Amino acid sequence: MAKLIILRHFKSQWNEENRFTGWVDVPLLRIDFEIPMLEFDIAYTSPLIRNMHTVLKVFERQEKYPVFRHLSGKMEKYGNFTELNKNYIPVYVSEALNERYYGKLQGLDKKETMEKYGKDRVHLWRRGYKAAPPGGESLAEVVKRAASFYKKYAEKDLKQGRNVLLVASHNSARAVIKYVERISDKDIINLEMPFGGLLQYEFDGRDYQPL
Repeated sequence: MAKLIILRHFKSQWNEENRFTGWVDVPLLRIDFEIPMLEFDIAYTSPLIRNMHTVLKVFERQEKYPVFRHLSGKMEKYGNFTELNKNYIPVYVSEALNERYYGKLQGLDKKETMEKYGKDRVHLWRRGYKAAPPGGESLAEVVKRAASFYKKYAEKDLKQGRNVLLVASHNSARAVIKYVERISDKDIINLEMPFGGLLQYEFDGRDYQPL
């Protein structure tokens, strides 16, 4: 059976400063823990630098090299990546796997935002399904883009027997996990994934089983 590996990016500078990051490109902090050795044939990530850098850190433990290709909305085929030799692993990059867009909250201190709007409301903006921050996306909108992309590309690779690594931000990872584990709209608010958090599944062509 093919294996799906979902990895949340490592901690960024704005994560350390407790700021809403969203689509702002912020670098990672120094990584001070051991990155696991992962076995995969193909990878997917977003163009946000914290996700791309996490992918590169993963490849420091690999004997193969990454080759990155950005998938535009119009691109329907993988191009020449099918001709890569065994020394390379293709990494496909798409904005569909970006973090939730936090709109007017991006760059703001989370503690100060909770003091202004209330802890419960901010929690809904961050973890709820249909609630959206001012000028930003709801998780439902993130699920629509991220899970749709996942089914179109990554799940197809799994069905062909390839092991897939997906490196994403918190809410885009939650969006894919919601689809994979069939989590309800109500229960998704309880799902958290730590920085560098790793989930693995076996896929038999129809269903996912956690490892």
